[in-house]
Amino acid sequence: MKIKNGFELRNVCGENVIIAHGVENIDFTKVITLNESAALIWRQVEGKDFTEQDMTKILLDEYEVEESQAQADVKQLLSSWVKAGLVE
Repeated sequence: MKIKNGFELRNVCGENVIIAHGVENIDFTKVITLNESAALIWRQVEGKDFTEQDMTKILLDEYEVEESQAQADVKQLLSSWVKAGLVE
């Protein structure tokens, strides 16, 4: 999968916020913010094809966390990205 074109991570007043570019991506009914670990994953996979396993490895390389917890966190994060239409 890949992050769809037209989305960009920016820091706005200390918050990691996904900014949409292009009319087809704009939905003013929601604001998408990412915590630090989700923003780390976004930065690492932006512009690349990636898998759930790639995302899990990013967490395991950066944080002292059990693999099972990293996998669960990635599943939840990826589900929210899919639901928000951020990945294809």
